[in-house]
Amino acid sequence: MFWYDLIDIIYPKTCCSCGVSLLRQEQVICISCIHTLPKSHWHQQIENPLVKLFWGRLPVFSAAAYYFFRKGGNVQRLLHNLKYKNMPEIGERVGELYANELLESEHFASVNKIIPVPLHPKKLKLRGYNQAECFANGLAIPLGAEVLKNNLLRTENTDTQTKKSRYARWENVSEVFTLHEPEKLQNKHILLVDDVITTGSTIEACARVLLDNGVNKISIAAIAMPA
Repeated sequence: MFWYDLIDIIYPKTCCSCGVSLLRQEQVICISCIHTLPKSHWHQQIENPLVKLFWGRLPVFSAAAYYFFRKGGNVQRLLHNLKYKNMPEIGERVGELYANELLESEHFASVNKIIPVPLHPKKLKLRGYNQAECFANGLAIPLGAEVLKNNLLRTENTDTQTKKSRYARWENVSEVFTLHEPEKLQNKHILLVDDVITTGSTIEACARVLLDNGVNKISIAAIAMPA
């Protein structure tokens, strides 16, 4: 016990969202942030804004994002730490928290396969992990679903999407994904996940590959979406 206290003093663990010191029973995100980060609660709404984003584009069974993303807010800090500060544990923790809420919805409770939006191998090697896959791993155990990380593949190392228009984003990713062993996905409820969804272009490109290879039930989940 003494050594744990000493380690906490020398190397204090802090909340990856607000930066305050974590209590011993807290993991990655403090209890205060768990309750106060801006949640969408979209998993409780059949026709929520994320579902509507794909109207006329994809036959989505259900879709939801956990948090609202606001520039300069704690959700942005959380995502920045996940993506750029070598903190894959953030994705896993957020996934675990969100999965326990998604289970409240019959639309997500039937998910049996989870596919994270893939990174190109070069980018994966550079970063060391896929943040969407970390999120998927956190979702998997509570949902009782299997994460498939080697079926949907990114074949081209595209430019960043951050400053592109909606059309440019779609053009950037429209033909960069391929599906390996599609027969394993037949008659499955696939949950396609990413860290942030803005225009939905990347998710749409991924879903198109799945739909073109016989998958007929796709849901979508993300850590955040702009408010």
